[in-house]
Amino acid sequence: MATLKLQVPNNLNEEEQDEIVQFIASKLYEDGRLSLGQAAEMCSMKKWDFPAVLVKYNVSYFRYTVEDVIAEFERIKDWR
Repeated sequence: MATLKLQVPNNLNEEEQDEIVQFIASKLYEDGRLSLGQAAEMCSMKKWDFPAVLVKYNVSYFRYTVEDVIAEFERIKDWR
C-alpha cells in the first residue's frame, strides 16, 4: 500500500485519528474503490473485524443493488 500524509489538527487524539482512517476506508469500500480486505488493511484490522466499522458509518456490507439481485435470479432461472 502507498502512504498518504494527512494533516489533522493537533488536538485530535490517536483514537480520533484512527476514526478518520476508518471513515475514509469505509467510504472507499462503499464506492467500490477498495475490497473489504484492502479497507481492513488500511485500518490495520483483520478482514473479519472490518464489517463493524461499516456498521459504524452506515455503509452496507453488501454491494449489490436490487437490480443486481434480480438479474442474478434471472440468470439462474435461465440456467436451469
